Amino acid sequence: MKRGLRFAVLCLALLAPARARPADPPAATKKELVVFAAASLRELFEGLSASFERAHPGTKVRLNLAGSQELRTQIEQGAKADVFASADLKHMAALEKAGLVDAPAVFARNEAVIVVPRGNPAAIRGLADLPKIRRLVVGAPEVPIGGYTVKILDAAARTLGADFRKKVEASIVSRELNVKQVLAKVTLGEADAGIVYRTDVSPAPAGVVVVSIPDGVNAIASYPIATVTGAPHAELGRAFVDLVLSAEGQRALGARGFAPADPRP
Repeated sequence: MKRGLRFAVLCLALLAPARARPADPPAATKKELVVFAAASLRELFEGLSASFERAHPGTKVRLNLAGSQELRTQIEQGAKADVFASADLKHMAALEKAGLVDAPAVFARNEAVIVVPRGNPAAIRGLADLPKIRRLVVGAPEVPIGGYTVKILDAAARTLGADFRKKVEASIVSRELNVKQVLAKVTLGEADAGIVYRTDVSPAPAGVVVVSIPDGVNAIASYPIATVTGAPHAELGRAFVDLVLSAEGQRALGARGFAPADPRP
């Protein structure tokens, strides 16, 4: 009888519902730092983002790369961003005036170059050769590289003739919305030449040849960076800006062909 009782107790124990284990704590949600950056900063900011993530465990940097004018418009229309890095002062200044970014700092400078397809079929040796080509690709006027291109052509007209800009613009077949698109068209052989930043071809891609523009007429691009007013992750945004301005950031800039800059515009 005792044996039967023990058996019954054992069966009841086996049939009883198991005590619920406490739920594992949910995994910590990663913070996402959103950085709006000019397309010409792609490779540089990809490297700095990886460094930032290592220094800030639990943080993921998401880059939104496009023409500075596009990024400015997105911020003006309410897009959520923590940091904005522009390829010129114009678009940053407009956002600062509207109270949409905090005080910007210039972190780098760049210069324009001419790129031609491998083999240089149009035999471009310098800026003075541009009027003779059939297909030139440049940035749209509202794009920083497009604005710098206009300045270069106007400066060159002082020595190459008053109609130099007009002659060059007659051969423009496409005006692109960011500098990477200009480079892509030249690399694919869809243009005889294009004007991009030196850092876009440093090191030079296999599909293009670089032709320098004389210092006396070249335009120097200034790159400002700022945290966005009311940023979702303002403290992390300031830390990212600090990284770009730091010695580590400046070394990374130099490795990509950028020139250093004073910290204020």
